Amino acid sequence: MRKLFVISAIVILGLVGGWTIIWPPAAWALVILLPIFALGVYDMFQPRHSIVRNFPVFGHLRFVMEDLRPKIYQYFIESDTNGTPFNRQYRSVVYQRAKKVDDTRPFGTELDVYQNGYEWLNHSIAAIDHSKLNLHPRVKVGNEQCAQPYMASIYNISAMSFGSLSENAILALNSGAQIGGFAHNTGEGGLSDYHLKPGGDIIWQIGTGYFSCRNKNDTFNEEAFAQRAVLPQVKMIEIKLSQGAKPGHGGILPAAKVTPEIARIRLVEMGEDVVSPPYHTAFSTPTEMMQFIKKLRELSGGKPVGFKLCIGHKSEFLAICKAMIALQIYPDFITVDGGEGGTGAAPLEFSNSVGMPLREALAFVYDALTGFDIKKHIKLIASGKVATGFDLVKNFALGADMCNSARGMMFALGCIQALECNTNTCPTGVATQNKSLMKGLVVDDKKTRVASFHNLTVSSAIQMIGAAGLQKPCDLHRQFIYRRISPNQIQTYAQLFPYIPIGSLLKTPYPLQYELDMAISSEHTFVPDYNKVGAVEYGGASAYTS
Repeated sequence: MRKLFVISAIVILGLVGGWTIIWPPAAWALVILLPIFALGVYDMFQPRHSIVRNFPVFGHLRFVMEDLRPKIYQYFIESDTNGTPFNRQYRSVVYQRAKKVDDTRPFGTELDVYQNGYEWLNHSIAAIDHSKLNLHPRVKVGNEQCAQPYMASIYNISAMSFGSLSENAILALNSGAQIGGFAHNTGEGGLSDYHLKPGGDIIWQIGTGYFSCRNKNDTFNEEAFAQRAVLPQVKMIEIKLSQGAKPGHGGILPAAKVTPEIARIRLVEMGEDVVSPPYHTAFSTPTEMMQFIKKLRELSGGKPVGFKLCIGHKSEFLAICKAMIALQIYPDFITVDGGEGGTGAAPLEFSNSVGMPLREALAFVYDALTGFDIKKHIKLIASGKVATGFDLVKNFALGADMCNSARGMMFALGCIQALECNTNTCPTGVATQNKSLMKGLVVDDKKTRVASFHNLTVSSAIQMIGAAGLQKPCDLHRQFIYRRISPNQIQTYAQLFPYIPIGSLLKTPYPLQYELDMAISSEHTFVPDYNKVGAVEYGGASAYTS
């Protein structure tokens, strides 16, 4: 192909030269041809791309095809039910509810109800009329140690930072929250002007970088925190331990991307990389973590304080529970993020292969809190691919009191799942800092769509609960949800995730499935101590043990 290119270039230039002699205006063809030939010569000698080196000029079609591939697949190939991370059916129902257009479906379900993994809600002959249901339920977040409890919606905006999302996206989300009466989580990127300006309720997330409440040496700044935490829009404080899409992974914002505005919001220095470590420096043990929660509650004037995590070692969460019991300090809420959660950018291995999925994690956290008899103090929030009423219902059945959604709310803003969140080229202006692209997102239009999507999704969930013969989300339990586990076998969530008795982790003998993790966990450290059990109890020695 290289030889063919060289020969073709020589022949074409010769023909154009001869044509120019006959008809001089033909020389204008060189304006197009010379840059193409120059590109071909460059392609032959550049060392980085084998395809274009072997196929000068034509090799660039590969990159065009790669760029077009996901778009062609999404619009022309994938069915309504096989797209990922969210299929077209899910995306369409969000768009329809956001725009308040008909979201009904004709001719029956498109799902294969005999496929493994199919799930459904048990309905009741004694279903409750929709007019007798409270379609806008609230949940009180704040235990007896909290002076300013918050009456929260059962469905709120999950953590997404300014910087990851555009200013227009943040403004539209918070404006939608203000219209619909639900809460907006700031994400760990700090409390920005765009979160505060519309006046919607705020859940301020404090990550490992302590943005908006940090000292120059990257430690927690009590004064800066207190100054912002008492703002009336801030209703809850969330300490982020980890997130589902990349648990145990920190982050870095390169110095080149630190604008004066971001530096001011995050309290960082211009011209320096901004690092979010994978761990907190304000505490290093479960007991110190509980004391930090107590401190934040005091500094905020008694507002609800909780934490968010993706479950990894079960023993670590049990250690946190032990610290709660030892100190009698209880967070007001815990957000459980599933491993299927989204993010603007994460390494493939972390997104695909690190972190417990939401169903298993939520059931475990609820059971652990029940086993220590402390669930009565703590509200549970489920986060991770929650976009429909049935998603809410399933999480309520597993023990959640509320749910958060990030990508569902992004769809309501107009996100088309272009999968360009990490490139600054988001075509809808949602996940970009490009001013020209950002202009495509009109705040006044999108804020009403966010509010409409929230309202209709909550209504859908409550109507499903009514169809089961129940009045409130808290009336649901695991017996109400069935899951197909083989072509001829189904089980309820209660069979898949068996409950444990209240208080069963306060004394021995513990439930069998908790014995090992209870033995190796301690309120004095997050690190499990496997030396407390022998090889027989552990079930086998390490492959690296000599």
